[in-house]
Amino acid sequence: MDNVSVVSMFTLSGLSGTAHYRVTLFILTLLCYCVIWLVNVTIIVTIIVDKNLHEPMYIFLCNLCINALYGTAGFYPKFLGDLLSASHVISYSGCLLQGFVLHASVSADFSILVLMAYDRYVAICQPLIYHSVMTKGKIGMFVFFAWLVPHYLILVSTITTAITKICGSHIPKIYCINHLVNRLACTPPLATSIVPAFNYAVCLIYAVFVFWSYLCLIKTCLHSGENRSKFMQTCLPHLLCLNTFLISILFDLSYVRYGTSTIPQSLKNFMAIEFLVVPPILNPLIYGLKLTKIRNRIVQFFLRKN
Repeated sequence: MDNVSVVSMFTLSGLSGTAHYRVTLFILTLLCYCVIWLVNVTIIVTIIVDKNLHEPMYIFLCNLCINALYGTAGFYPKFLGDLLSASHVISYSGCLLQGFVLHASVSADFSILVLMAYDRYVAICQPLIYHSVMTKGKIGMFVFFAWLVPHYLILVSTITTAITKICGSHIPKIYCINHLVNRLACTPPLATSIVPAFNYAVCLIYAVFVFWSYLCLIKTCLHSGENRSKFMQTCLPHLLCLNTFLISILFDLSYVRYGTSTIPQSLKNFMAIEFLVVPPILNPLIYGLKLTKIRNRIVQFFLRKN
């Protein structure tokens, strides 16, 4: 039993000092969550209903929106409850579950964005083999592994955290993540350093692949006006979504790794939740406004309703 934690509850201190405007914050957060559901469900339903959108790029986009709903579900319901509660606590198992969902969602987001980069690379740089590479079977396999690999890696990390003996119960944030739970370990095992390092290495491989694919895309587009048009229509939204995702994650990682007590709590909270607010709203909006097929399908639906 030495490796089993005796801590049953964690205290989340991120909401300290918000008592005077907690109701306003609750309304704004609820509104934000409703907008996230509205824009993502609109894209998901549009792609599922319209058979003309059953193409690789749109299938990957649909999964990106599903993942946004999955990830935000791990944060917003608990956060909304905390805003209406005098005590901000979470059970040990609930903390691990929340950390797993948030980590897995972020990792799956990156995996799907990498898939979308690969799809655009094949479509523009290797158009003659596109339909032989992007078959229904291969698309299903790509999507399956885009979800499986991140969840497997994060599951290993969560199990490593779960078997660590904990000697504290204070988490200086508005939600749980594995890194902060590991900080509370009595004696951090070597695995708590090795497993995250391996996960970061996988992310680095993904990043190198995306960088390489865009070098090839830009090189190909320089010599073709038609390819430049395709790049602006389909690659630009992906590039915007990718940059939004990376900037949001870097904000949070910078605070977690290097944040100091001199930073105001409101700024800390903003840095902590940016990846749960900006990408889930902007990604479907960017694609919905930029991709002609999706935009036209949504406009037709509302015009028909009117």
